[in-house]
Amino acid sequence: MRLTLEDISHHYGALEVLRDVAFTIDPGRIVCLIGPSGCGKSTLLRFLGGLERPDRGRVMIAGEPPADTLNALTYVFQDFALLPWRTVRGNIELVLEPHRLSRAARDARIAEVLARTGLTGFESAFPRQLSGGMRQRVAIARALSVRPAVLLMDEPLSALDSQTRELLLDDLISLWSREPFAACYVTHNLHEAVRIGHRVIVLSRRPGQVREIIDIDIPLQERQHAADALAQIHDRLWRLLRDDAVAAERELAGGA
Repeated sequence: MRLTLEDISHHYGALEVLRDVAFTIDPGRIVCLIGPSGCGKSTLLRFLGGLERPDRGRVMIAGEPPADTLNALTYVFQDFALLPWRTVRGNIELVLEPHRLSRAARDARIAEVLARTGLTGFESAFPRQLSGGMRQRVAIARALSVRPAVLLMDEPLSALDSQTRELLLDDLISLWSREPFAACYVTHNLHEAVRIGHRVIVLSRRPGQVREIIDIDIPLQERQHAADALAQIHDRLWRLLRDDAVAAERELAGGA
């Protein structure tokens, strides 16, 4: 299944947040959205997920999701969004409950995603008993349990410390390597973008426009051995963003 944003523009009242944004998310590819604060990254993610509609432009879906997909588009949030009174299993099972699955089918999906995310043995733990990294693994397992066609990831690692972020990045790359998935991954972190993105969309400061689209051809599994090439891409991204990032911070500080 392919998602295409075509000439997306949007206002919140008199405030123009996006202007003529267009890009495509292809099957099995991770697209990273980066840009200054307030440039409309999370708004674009809501348009992709159908939570809001833009003033102008459209989101087009081509092709069919896999036959075993329960939710074609599924979110992973930065704050984990776990129910504290449910166990790990209960939080994963939550998204399966609305669907007509047999107990055996539900158990099989839960066992599969627990194994894929390294959570086997933690089924009965409550969120308060887990580290931040483990809680985010539960959120990712929950999203994967519906076997989505596209993951919509809104700064999923930003609430974690740097070491845990590195571990989770490795986990996501390992997950993708075993079973490639499509994703739109919103981040402020350029290191994350060059580690996990097949394509990086660079947005300008508000109103967000596509400044540049950068394809990274280095296979995800080989990027840990391509530090120099990734550093060059990182520097290129920062050169594109630096002036806009400074201006955006001044606008936000001034209440603009």
